Amino acid sequence: MVKKDCFGVLDKVFPVGKEGLREIVRECFQCPDRVLCLKAALGTKEGLEMRSRNIDRAATSGMMGRLRRWSQKKEIHRLMQRERVKKK
Repeated sequence: MVKKDCFGVLDKVFPVGKEGLREIVRECFQCPDRVLCLKAALGTKEGLEMRSRNIDRAATSGMMGRLRRWSQKKEIHRLMQRERVKKK
């Protein structure tokens, strides 16, 4: 399987649209690797940072909501650390 140049590149496969929201590029719907590609893009440093920002914006209510948000942020932080170690 030959990967395209855009494979896993967040700003190419999931760019910010006119309204400030991320959108899947129309050409990606025809690609057989779209699911793996989007997962790879969300696993990059940029993708993890985007997920972290989304968690920060999410409304939380009560102690359980705060704990869930803290847990998600901790997991993303761990994934970011793994990415840094891989690059070294």
